[in-house]
Amino acid sequence: MRTHIRRFKLSDTFIEHYRDREVPWGPLGYVTFKRTYARRLNEFEEGATGSEEWFQTCRRVIEGMFEMQKQHVYKLGLEWNDAKSQKTAKDAYDRLFNLKWTPPGRGLWMMGTKFVNERTAAGLFNCAFRSTRELNTKGGYLFSWMMDALMLGIGVGFDTLGAETFQIQKPELTNENLVIDDSREGWVESVKILLNGFFFGTKVPRFDYSAIRPYGAIIRGFGGTSSGSGPLKELHDSLTELYTERIGRSITSIDIVDTENLIGRCVVAGNVRRSAALALGNHEDFEYLQMKNDSEKLAHHRWGSNNSFHAIVGQDYTWHAEQSQKNGEPGYIWLDNARTRGRFADPPRDDDKNVMGFNPCVEQQLEDAELCCLVETFPAKHETYEDYLATLKIAYLYGKTVTLANTHWAETNAKMLKNRRIGLSQSGVVQAFNKFGRRKLLQWCDNAYEHVKELDEKYSDWLCIPKSVRMTSIKPSGTVSLLNGSTPGIHYPEDEYYIRRIRFAADSDMLPTLEEAGYKIEPDHYSPNTMCVEFPVHEEHFVKGKREITMWEQLEIAAQYQHYWADNSVSITVTFKPEEAEHIKTALEMYETRLKAVSFLRYEETGYIQAPYEPIAQEEYETMMGTITPVVRLATNEGGAGTKFCDSDHCEL
Repeated sequence: MRTHIRRFKLSDTFIEHYRDREVPWGPLGYVTFKRTYARRLNEFEEGATGSEEWFQTCRRVIEGMFEMQKQHVYKLGLEWNDAKSQKTAKDAYDRLFNLKWTPPGRGLWMMGTKFVNERTAAGLFNCAFRSTRELNTKGGYLFSWMMDALMLGIGVGFDTLGAETFQIQKPELTNENLVIDDSREGWVESVKILLNGFFFGTKVPRFDYSAIRPYGAIIRGFGGTSSGSGPLKELHDSLTELYTERIGRSITSIDIVDTENLIGRCVVAGNVRRSAALALGNHEDFEYLQMKNDSEKLAHHRWGSNNSFHAIVGQDYTWHAEQSQKNGEPGYIWLDNARTRGRFADPPRDDDKNVMGFNPCVEQQLEDAELCCLVETFPAKHETYEDYLATLKIAYLYGKTVTLANTHWAETNAKMLKNRRIGLSQSGVVQAFNKFGRRKLLQWCDNAYEHVKELDEKYSDWLCIPKSVRMTSIKPSGTVSLLNGSTPGIHYPEDEYYIRRIRFAADSDMLPTLEEAGYKIEPDHYSPNTMCVEFPVHEEHFVKGKREITMWEQLEIAAQYQHYWADNSVSITVTFKPEEAEHIKTALEMYETRLKAVSFLRYEETGYIQAPYEPIAQEEYETMMGTITPVVRLATNEGGAGTKFCDSDHCEL
């Protein structure tokens, strides 16, 4: 009987070859890495200073990935070939170092950490879905689950099926004092207790916040700094105000969405940079679909979710299309397509019939309480199809490996163990179109999908686990794609030349280096204690950008990728010009049988101050670059902020 398992490690000699090797960063790559994914070195070595460099992050990720495989294999008493694993791991490291693939931002931030190994692997996953259909029995637990996930950085989709299933009750307020534990678990438990008071009329104690660490204190393990107790107090007060006014009335879809949005607001204030959520409602629930028309509540908390609805093939889209023209919502999700189809190139199938919704960026269809793990590949960063297949194998292995891990939620583990769902994605698709031609790339997709199926057959057999119910998708990307300068997902670039603005804390010790390098830095116009840094960008393999691309071209690309590649879904936000707005209804009728989800957003060159993207002329780009010295090392004691959920094209950095 094996009593000791030696940890999986790459040799120091191998790693040293990469210490000073040039990384093929995009224009914002290195800064984005240090700003977002580099962990403090003192997490791994007592007394160490500074934060990871890329070669160290790659080592942490690859060793964590293969250690997870090794532990699983030894636990089941299966065969482990160390020489073969070392060879594969070295290839995985090299391809990651050269940015041919990446784990999701979650993986870059969390893989190989003590938090994952000792507490919960949930932090490795991008996103989740929770149905409220059992709200009348599970009550506050559902919302505390969502809060727990959001605090771990997981984006959460949820539905409104719990509406009208019970009446709000008056809680039994007691003088009992409950000291809230200074932990994620303590925060979510307090919210569950409070909500159950209104849902079931149970006891609600007086909350004592004295144990919560003060503002600015470093949070070990997960990373970041404490927000203090303020955001939690405000959440308790907001929920109490919301439901006190509702006592004696049936819970509504509005109540459900407001509750989650208030939780999301607390999580954001609690130092998780953003909270990603998607609400899924009924296509005839017009009050829900107009929630964001209340500008005061929108500014306070209703910004906290993208609001979509369960679209029905053949329905009348007139009203919904008019709404989309105004403010980009609602989003459209054809659940029946998701439940009955993988890739649209393949016959209908019923192996995913329990799908209840989608993650916030709608690239992953999910059952209730299921999580998803996304993995990024970059076809344009390859010269041959054979090289791309080799990268795809590594990316697949990463995603499959993460499904071996357990979370702290038993019901989630049950879904994960059964489905083994992953999301192999592509970014820089438009760049790859321009480099290889559309026909060639789509043929790559079709053939590569069959290759992924073969990989899944082989490795599922080796690991003695079920084959994955779905394996491919297109995520919107954003932060991760900045590392190697790829366009996000299947979206078009802003322009051939543009300024990309990134926000930093005013006291960030990265700013002096950036200033010395010649980057323009100025106080952020919208946020206090924040500085805005301008990065000039030139898009490789550029043909046209968002100003030139039509709504129809974007829809067709999404449909082609849903046909040839994605057996989950394609995340697409279609930008439309004012003159195209009247055609949204027609577009929905044409593509309702070719897509699983879509959203629309008006494209406007607003010209507002410090916009995230600002197109510029080639001459201005060259002038800016003439004053800049590329940053090759950022000596900083800051840890990265971490990607807090599925990163998207619209993420604030």
